[in-house]
Amino acid sequence: MAVGVLLVSGILAGGLATLAWGPLGVTAPDLFAAARGEAGTKAMFVLERLRGPRLLVGIGAGLAFGLAGALFQTVTRNPLGSPDVIGLGSGAGAGVALGTLLAPGLVPAPVGAVLGAGVAITLVYVSTGLGFTSPARVIITGIGVNAMALAVTQYVVAVALRDASSQLAGYLVGTLNSRSLDQALFIAVALLVLIPPVAVLSHDLRMMDLGDQLADALGGSAHRTRTWAIVLVALLAAAAVAVAGPIAFVALAAPHIARRLAGAPGPHLILSALVGALIIVLADFTVQHVGPVENLPVGVITAGVGGIYLGYLLITTWRRADA
Repeated sequence: MAVGVLLVSGILAGGLATLAWGPLGVTAPDLFAAARGEAGTKAMFVLERLRGPRLLVGIGAGLAFGLAGALFQTVTRNPLGSPDVIGLGSGAGAGVALGTLLAPGLVPAPVGAVLGAGVAITLVYVSTGLGFTSPARVIITGIGVNAMALAVTQYVVAVALRDASSQLAGYLVGTLNSRSLDQALFIAVALLVLIPPVAVLSHDLRMMDLGDQLADALGGSAHRTRTWAIVLVALLAAAAVAVAGPIAFVALAAPHIARRLAGAPGPHLILSALVGALIIVLADFTVQHVGPVENLPVGVITAGVGGIYLGYLLITTWRRADA
């Protein structure tokens, strides 16, 4: 409980700093005035059109990525696993890219992302030959699907959409630039729809930490739980990618940080979601207000820091294996 309160406090503090910092900053009195509907034109423009939507989208996407990462690592029992590994982020990005290529202006990003993630997870399911029963096969086939999705995206960006490629390339790195209240509403609705089934699965997820055989013996179905969990991972990742692009490493790092903060094993779904939101809020503050990286896509920050963190995880995992 205490860790959760600290994380929520960190998200609120980071969000307020993002809104208040700089020449366009919205002061605390302006925020209270906006809550009463009495804020000035400048403050309302910043809150409704500039910083407010990107903050809400960032928090929502972070919650979705963190929750998806915790689900995936739990059901595959792979501490280095994430939706990115099995091509969900890349598949969603490829869906957006193909939608832009084949039907420019007609296929909304959320639709393309969901379709792309759906195709990716279907390919993984079929290619394993065993559905989602074997975590090792899911990850191995997912790596292949991820490579194919990246190839499709690179083709669209490099060859087919020369004129629009710069904007699309920024989205495919992961960005919160030019977000809208409609996108904030989309990710909020997606979370409201997807969190209840995750909560229903949470009991069986805790049993899966004991292994498939013990989970089955205790009344849970490891195969059913894994299948539904991966479907929810796909939907959560697609929703996040739809509004913010495939922001790298959040889904991988958030569950690890949550377990370290909790000091105990387990899925820690709520903490993982909150850590994911905090990571993106802090990364977005950095790209808005820190000179050397100002105006870069937020995914550049998470990829850089996440790459270092992944190296740390690999080294610690190898050391434990050799001990």
